[in-house]
Amino acid sequence: MNKTILIILSAIIHLNISAQINMDDSSVQVVGYWSVNDKQSFDMTYGKYKIKESDTTSREFITYEVDITIKDSTATSYTIEWLYKNYEIQSDNPLVQKLSKVAEDLAVVIKTDEFGAVQEVVNWEEVRDYIQKTTKILKKELTKVPNADQIIGQIMGIYMSKEAIEGNAIKDALQFYTFHGGAYTLNEKVTGQMQIMNNYGGDPFDTEVTLSLDEIDEEDGSSIIRMYQLVNSEQLTNATYGYLQKLGSFGNQMPSREEFPALTNEVWTASRIHSETGWVTYSIETKQIKAEGTTNIEERIIQLK
Repeated sequence: MNKTILIILSAIIHLNISAQINMDDSSVQVVGYWSVNDKQSFDMTYGKYKIKESDTTSREFITYEVDITIKDSTATSYTIEWLYKNYEIQSDNPLVQKLSKVAEDLAVVIKTDEFGAVQEVVNWEEVRDYIQKTTKILKKELTKVPNADQIIGQIMGIYMSKEAIEGNAIKDALQFYTFHGGAYTLNEKVTGQMQIMNNYGGDPFDTEVTLSLDEIDEEDGSSIIRMYQLVNSEQLTNATYGYLQKLGSFGNQMPSREEFPALTNEVWTASRIHSETGWVTYSIETKQIKAEGTTNIEERIIQLK
């Protein structure tokens, strides 16, 4: 994600990065100025809601904590550990209650470039093995839950490869580092295209992107940056239809592609970032997927303790 954003922003990247806020031209560059053993702790909140017409038909709420520690620093990169812990789940679904804790005490090691833009998950094999071991245990615990075996199998499949883990297992880290490496000018909107991972296994989705710097707080030494993403509706709908068809969810009642409702996927991300250090102090991301009167909303909030 971040590499594509850097391409979009190439026309406004500043070569001089000695100061991240420049009030002379109302610009901000987001760079991580971190040292080995620097550590910050964050409260994470994840909510998932389904709204049909005007009624909320389901709701899930998860809170957890993450300790972020700088493990190594070179002239061109940072190695950063994200340690997940203290999960609490509010859901009536026993499967959700169990699955939400698969990352308890999991340490994910991420490598970024010198600006703080994500490059890779270093210990992806360890993450894969940890998640698969945990989900195998859950299979035995949830034998009486309808479709549990099938759903857990799908989750295990998602986390089989390095690419899949980098696209699915570190979504909060991708949100956290979304704006790192970019330079932004106050009230100037930058638009472009990027591609996001297709979790159904096909080609990535084309996505329209808009970025903007909305606020500079010189006294506090922070700024607020926003991003809006709109996924190609036709590509998303085709991929979803193909996946459901393969899964056999509708049995013999599978509608034709022409009768299948069009899907839309919009994502709003906003972060307040401390300009002298590059630490995010608050970030919120809202994803909204709509189809024929039904809206699925996912919201993730990251807040410095």
